[in-house]
Amino acid sequence: MIPSITYEGIEDMYLRKVDGPRTVTLPDGSTMSRADMPAPDTRRWVASRKAAVVRGVSAGLMSLKEALDTYELSEDEFASWRAAIETHGEAALKATAIQKYR
Repeated sequence: MIPSITYEGIEDMYLRKVDGPRTVTLPDGSTMSRADMPAPDTRRWVASRKAAVVRGVSAGLMSLKEALDTYELSEDEFASWRAAIETHGEAALKATAIQKYR
């Protein structure tokens, strides 16, 4: 028998209200949540963070407008990330691969 766990002193837990879903299922069957998105104050955009934003918007985890506002991106910048992934895969987002995939 597994003992039940109680949390004394915690009466209510609240989740911050967000527009849209908290988690989504990606085409490969994995799930992605808002916790998997880069921090809003991200300044160093490595390929994995760019790909996470594109996946999040594509899967409906956040709207394009919300992503552009949150990460202070231009529409052109986001569109270039999306096009690179669609054409060449996530490897095209690496800074060392820019010349190779142009």
